[in-house]
Amino acid sequence: MKINIDELKKKYPHLAKELLENPEGDIVLTVRKPLPDPWRGYLPGPIDYIRRCKTREEAIKVIDYLEKHGEITKEEADELRNIINNKGLEFFGPHKRDNYYYRKAVEYWKKLAKTISEQQ
Repeated sequence: MKINIDELKKKYPHLAKELLENPEGDIVLTVRKPLPDPWRGYLPGPIDYIRRCKTREEAIKVIDYLEKHGEITKEEADELRNIINNKGLEFFGPHKRDNYYYRKAVEYWKKLAKTISEQQ
């Protein structure tokens, strides 16, 4: 990207001051591409919501909501309720704690950074 000094001063006055008043004279500016969002386009399904529930009652309310709003069919809702009542929440996998998706994204970014550094 090219930008002239006047435009830099106008758009980014503080950055321009730091760069142009550098007593050493050397300027190194590194711009990194943002890390990809591993959840971009991901739409949670009924099981994702159920795994965030702490009680069976809470899970049943989630299923009722999804059914009422047309996110799942009556048959799917009945099947999920049956599983919850007979097998419990554990059937769907471990509970998803707060910040579950953020923690998984951090794990992904760490693996990605490691892979990139190994390639260099």
